[in-house]
Amino acid sequence: MSGLSDLRLGFIPLTDCAPLAAAHALGFFEEEGLNVELVREASWATIRDKVAVGALDGAHMLAPMALAATANGEGAILAPLALNQNGSAVTVSTALIEAIQAVDPDALAGTPVTAAALAKVVAARRAKGRGALTFAVVFPYSMHNYLLRYWLAQGGVDPDRDVRLVVIPPPRMVERMRAGEIDGFCVGAPWNAVAEAGGVGRILIAASQFWPGGPDKVLGVTTELGAERPDELRACLRAVMRGAAWADQAENRETLIELLARPDRIGAAPTAIARALQGEIVFHRDAAGLPRREHGLWFLSQMTRWGQIGAEHDLQALVDRVYRPDLYREAALSLPILEPALAFPDAAGAVEARLFDGRAFDPKAARAYAAAFDIHRALI
Repeated sequence: MSGLSDLRLGFIPLTDCAPLAAAHALGFFEEEGLNVELVREASWATIRDKVAVGALDGAHMLAPMALAATANGEGAILAPLALNQNGSAVTVSTALIEAIQAVDPDALAGTPVTAAALAKVVAARRAKGRGALTFAVVFPYSMHNYLLRYWLAQGGVDPDRDVRLVVIPPPRMVERMRAGEIDGFCVGAPWNAVAEAGGVGRILIAASQFWPGGPDKVLGVTTELGAERPDELRACLRAVMRGAAWADQAENRETLIELLARPDRIGAAPTAIARALQGEIVFHRDAAGLPRREHGLWFLSQMTRWGQIGAEHDLQALVDRVYRPDLYREAALSLPILEPALAFPDAAGAVEARLFDGRAFDPKAARAYAAAFDIHRALI
């Protein structure tokens, strides 16, 4: 379009792409002076690679993936905006549900369900010489991988030794479970709800139960966009913030569901998409968009816990390279629809995370936290 700056932004078909989808559909990008092409991608690895080489200017992105890409030299990526809180869940197959109930009839009565009964299933299978259960995650560096690993380990199941973990793109999770190829998965909405609606599986723990208000996706952008095209980045952030604010409003929910259900966005049943939008996913309120450094440090603690990152990295310095609350605030403060961003702290230690097991996380001691678990692979 004449007079507008061109941007290419990628996304994966998940409910938490809503801020981008809404900003595009409602004309917020154009109003901010941008001609944005939203590109539906097949996998998170493709998203990472295209942003790293500049084939995409930015994307709906797994927050830990931005940290890992920068740490591993796969491309420096900035995270100037968080896209959502919550939205993921652990789902297991109906066959595994039956196996859990066989070893412990009361195992599924609690909320959330722990993995303690699953540990009994694992032990029983081993005693009979049967193969390991297979669980899927969307990417090795993801909230989904860390949620699943944390939940398994808390119940006494070693995610590296007692089960088999594989990587599957989100839209293919349900079909792989239906085919009997996987016994469980951790994925973002709406695919857990799709599995339940189809009688394929059952949700055992949602992200909002694992860590209320916990982080998930970010808007990952190229360092070139941040350094050489700051006006375009600010315009993009403003548009996506407006999309997030609109998506959070209850009166817009039906319109949002219709938008996300389109084949070129998620392409799932509206009823499945609606589920996570009813009290689960948060896009904007309570400064959900602020990329909090303490969230980044928790992700790095999990990378440390599972041996994905070594002691050679300065975790705080790495977070500071990727997480850019300063860019968020600069854009947010120019939007009167948003709560004053400066009211929300971002220094490490400002927010203490406490997960479903009651264990507190101190951002200033991320490595010690990682090594304090009974099951870990931390190299410190």
